[in-house]
Amino acid sequence: MRASSPVSGQRSPRADAHRNRESILARAVELIAEDGPLVPLDRIARAAGVGNATLYRHFADRAALLRAVAVHTIESTAETAERALAEEADSFSALARYLSDALRLRVAWVMPAIAAALPRDDPDVASARGRSAAAVSRLIAAAQRDGAIRPDLTFGDVSLLLIRLARPLPPGQERAVQEDVAHRHLAIVLAGMRPGDRPLPGAGVDLADLRRSRAARRPGNRTARKEP
Repeated sequence: MRASSPVSGQRSPRADAHRNRESILARAVELIAEDGPLVPLDRIARAAGVGNATLYRHFADRAALLRAVAVHTIESTAETAERALAEEADSFSALARYLSDALRLRVAWVMPAIAAALPRDDPDVASARGRSAAAVSRLIAAAQRDGAIRPDLTFGDVSLLLIRLARPLPPGQERAVQEDVAHRHLAIVLAGMRPGDRPLPGAGVDLADLRRSRAARRPGNRTARKEP
């Protein structure tokens, strides 16, 4: 006998669980961007419209939630980059759309805020990062191939520009004002990405370079010391 189908208009428990999980992650991103990674978990639950028990059913503790936030956020940016490349009529529009959507997703503020709390070499985080980096690299390469942006612009330049653009204004500013300013500044940055007569000063630096230099400067790290 064939199992009866759910009553039309009713969500299944599995669908409700998925919706709750997505809502928790979305609200966690917003609140972490505003108040940092130590935002109370019960506040995240209230913002998501669920109880504490529901939050802990999905995420055993803060570490599990932050790890899920990282994977969710990075995969969202990868999807954004892939869609922009597939759907936009030209390569510069695709890059501009990605940068605008990435600002909206707040990846460039959330990820630096929670990076220290993430386990090293987490395979899911690494996989998401690889997918995102590949998609964004394709966007940059396409725009450079078409002559739409400077040939000396690097992946690291784009990543660090997003972090700088995403930094919030001083406390007290409404979110709409924050977003308006960030997108205005993005428009200025995009204009600066256009080909110019003069090369950019210095060399492109990526996030891995910054992590290595920061680790080398830590007290007690012998590799950071040089003989006189």
